[in-house]
Amino acid sequence: MRPSRRWTNDEGSASLEFITAGFVLLLPLVYLVLTMSSIQAGAFAVEGASRQAARVYVQAPTIAEANAAASRAVEFALADYGLDTEGVTVTVSCRPNPGNCLQRRGFVTVRVATSVPLPLVPPVLDLDVGLAVPVDSSATQQVSRFAGAG
Repeated sequence: MRPSRRWTNDEGSASLEFITAGFVLLLPLVYLVLTMSSIQAGAFAVEGASRQAARVYVQAPTIAEANAAASRAVEFALADYGLDTEGVTVTVSCRPNPGNCLQRRGFVTVRVATSVPLPLVPPVLDLDVGLAVPVDSSATQQVSRFAGAG
């Protein structure tokens, strides 16, 4: 018995196969690009935030003004990349004298850390915690040898 011509005819099925295979292969690739872009933006954001915060910190005349300027620098840098300041940790450390961050020729290190949420991932198990990738950066600047001289 010969199979029906209707079942052996391949006319028009190439476009359907192309769409199906393209969809199956393209969807994960698009998600990978979105995810990597989001993580890279987060990495650039914390790197820029730590660098700018360290720069403005060493130029401030007092510790209070230095902390305020560094906080503003972090907020602006993260906002430039669309990241929220919620969940961001900023740590300032000083050497050689941890008690005096604005000591002449001292070094100030600012570390900024946050988590970048993965795109299109819902909160896990109704805990209001989405999947995220932690990113952090640190930058060190030297206080000018002329600091406080003016």
